[in-house]
Amino acid sequence: MHPEKPYRHRKIGDRTLTPETLMMSYGYDPGLSEGAVKLPLFQTSTFVFKSAEEGKAFFEMAHGVRQPSATEEPGLIYSRINNPNLQILEERLTLWDGAESGLAFSSGMAAISTTLLTYLKPGDTFVHSEPVYGGTEHLIDSVLPAFGITGEPFGIFPGSQTLEQAVAKARARGRLGMIFIETPANPTNDLVDIAACARLAREMGPDGSRPIVAVDNTFLGPLWQHPLECGADLVIYSLTKYVGGHSDLVAGGCLGPEPLIAPVRGMRTTLGTTADPHTAWLLVRSMETLKLRMTSAMKNARYVAEFLRDHPKVEQVHYLGFLEPDTEQGRIFATQCKGAGSTFSFDIKGGEAEAYEMLNHMHLARLAVSLGGTETLIQHPATMTHSDVPVERLNEMGVSPAMIRISVGIEHPDDVIADLKQALDHVHVGVRAK
Repeated sequence: MHPEKPYRHRKIGDRTLTPETLMMSYGYDPGLSEGAVKLPLFQTSTFVFKSAEEGKAFFEMAHGVRQPSATEEPGLIYSRINNPNLQILEERLTLWDGAESGLAFSSGMAAISTTLLTYLKPGDTFVHSEPVYGGTEHLIDSVLPAFGITGEPFGIFPGSQTLEQAVAKARARGRLGMIFIETPANPTNDLVDIAACARLAREMGPDGSRPIVAVDNTFLGPLWQHPLECGADLVIYSLTKYVGGHSDLVAGGCLGPEPLIAPVRGMRTTLGTTADPHTAWLLVRSMETLKLRMTSAMKNARYVAEFLRDHPKVEQVHYLGFLEPDTEQGRIFATQCKGAGSTFSFDIKGGEAEAYEMLNHMHLARLAVSLGGTETLIQHPATMTHSDVPVERLNEMGVSPAMIRISVGIEHPDDVIADLKQALDHVHVGVRAK
């Protein structure tokens, strides 16, 4: 970061500018792009050096042969390594979380897998919360063990082991390299105490040899939860979701202190999991309206959740805004989260047949996976996003055949509610008055 440059100023006089303001211009100098108000798309694979000496210097900095001097910046080489669209995206990604450095990836799973492969080596162990996104679950259960890396789960659902129990079992097998958390959990909205995980990690390595605490913040971030403020080392996103926000791209992100991001950057370059220039350009566009979209969707979700909670064919609504403040989950929400978000699940009375009957009669809401888009999306986790998780594990975690997940968009909430009402009218279950 070079705050002395005008296009990176974060203050006007004594006023520190807010992230939503900085999203319009931070990191971009129109003078370097023919005066264009908006960032152009640099659709190129490679970049020309002014001299052989400059090329040498750029590669030395890119490969860590030496650190840049006070007057140098890493130069443009090749779009797998860096690109103007990528660099400006990564600078703006840091703003909401207050991170020192950030990286953009070709997908959320690319961000997760690249980060885990950076900090976990053959013979290492790690602990992870559950449930997690189905793709993450597959990586943990089916891919990493082939590399000699084993995970140990913990959760808050009945019968799950505690974080402390999972840590003890993992450490008995080898070096504990990471505590990986997805909070809120997909699709149950279970919350994990990030600060408690960070404290435990510090206690295990007071000399600095402690496990990395990494948080998948996709469901609430980057507005409604800031894991780095809670003590996490790294925060990971599927940028496909709220940050992209228009269901037209796939990308991921990882943010944190530069000393921890640097090794992930090197692994990303080697694996080739970098976001492409066009995706980076689309994300820069989307981030200008991020607060507007996420705020509107969260307000809409409250109305939708209240409608579902009162409907006689709905058994339970897993909405963060309904947590009782005197419960452990309510306490975590009050101290860790800044809003309830707009993605949640609900259990319909009955099972898979009743859930499908409702889903097949939706008109406005799109029957599709993913979340965080401008449109409302609805899906069946047990047979869609989490279909590769064993049924017995899903049942243990509370992901039943009756569960439906909804990501509320920015349509008028009354229209979304009308769509849900007519779809529920088609569901035939034994109804009892509430």
